[in-house]
Amino acid sequence: MTSHDRRAVALVRLLLVLATALAAGPPPALADLMVIGNDEKVVFDAEGNRKFVAPGKDTISIVDIADREAPKILISFPLMNSIFGPPVNLAITPDERLAIVANSVEWLQDGASWKPGPDTKLYVFNLKTSPPSHIGTVEIGKQPSGLAINRAGNLALVANRADKSISVLSIQGNDVKLIDTVAMGDEVASVAMTPDGKRALVTKFPAHKIALLAIDGQKVTYTKHDMPVGLWPYNIDITPDGKIGISADNGNSGAPDGHIDTVSIIDLEHQPPRVIDRVVVGDAPEGFAISPKGDVAVAVLLGGASVAKTMWFNTKRNGSLAVLKIEGKKVTKVGEVEVGGLPEGVVFSPDGKYLYVGNYTDRDVSILKVDGTKITDTGKKLKLPGQPASMRGRTQ
Repeated sequence: MTSHDRRAVALVRLLLVLATALAAGPPPALADLMVIGNDEKVVFDAEGNRKFVAPGKDTISIVDIADREAPKILISFPLMNSIFGPPVNLAITPDERLAIVANSVEWLQDGASWKPGPDTKLYVFNLKTSPPSHIGTVEIGKQPSGLAINRAGNLALVANRADKSISVLSIQGNDVKLIDTVAMGDEVASVAMTPDGKRALVTKFPAHKIALLAIDGQKVTYTKHDMPVGLWPYNIDITPDGKIGISADNGNSGAPDGHIDTVSIIDLEHQPPRVIDRVVVGDAPEGFAISPKGDVAVAVLLGGASVAKTMWFNTKRNGSLAVLKIEGKKVTKVGEVEVGGLPEGVVFSPDGKYLYVGNYTDRDVSILKVDGTKITDTGKKLKLPGQPASMRGRTQ
């Protein structure tokens, strides 16, 4: 065969490959999904008093947000979930193949009453079936709470509060497997991984510190480098460029107390990482998220729905979002937007143009529009089958 013939054959093969690709069409677009954990066991009356009631009505909802202002629930699974634990005890893989949801606590009968006790379950859902399906349950550490999936979609980390550890899970196709447990020495509440997947930040909730993990493939190591932040850091996120991490420092171990609290800014380009600023946001920031665009973040302030009306500081029922402008490593509070009663979870749409906030005592999701740092409530709501304790979109 001459060189001319070989080139001709190669050209034909290339054309066949292109024709096959065109016939198959473009890869299917992602559906833009959100997962919500609804807790019906912890209720608050009109006076803000808390009560534990019998289990059996919790749900986990898979929500399609492709129509940004008219989300729809695809399916709700009758599985236990809990407000005890950060509102980030669940996540969706970057390819929207799987959702994984930790159940932080089980419900134990105590005479005629009920009380929480540490659980060890991680639910796995296949989002590619129609409708989505529950395909497995993985046993991990005690009281699994905040979790994160890396951008490659093959590794997940879960903060186990009662075990004071991090569970390391491999993700291969539909298979989620516990491969290691990393001791942390203190109670840990949540975890966030850097965009390159090589490090993670972990909130040491009662120690008032952020711990640094090193990641090499599937090997995760606690570096023993802890950074002091504000009181009771409960949630954490990292900007899309990986330059800074921001922790939401709750300030009173999970409840408003009338005093000002902060978010802490961590410089991840410095070696070793260090805290470079604290920004006052308001009382009891719990839920927290950074936009996929990296220019804005929101800290969810709980409001007074879960606190007795008689408390001296309880002047408004509804919670709000502290809006934070991000310019490089400089973070500034630029506004506040009221949402509903006891807001917990918060999710940006993948394009960063919309924001969804779960209002626990109102049993709904507020839908807000995002234009730079201007965030406005559309007035539209998504009604839920329960009280939204946690919510998350897909990893980006």
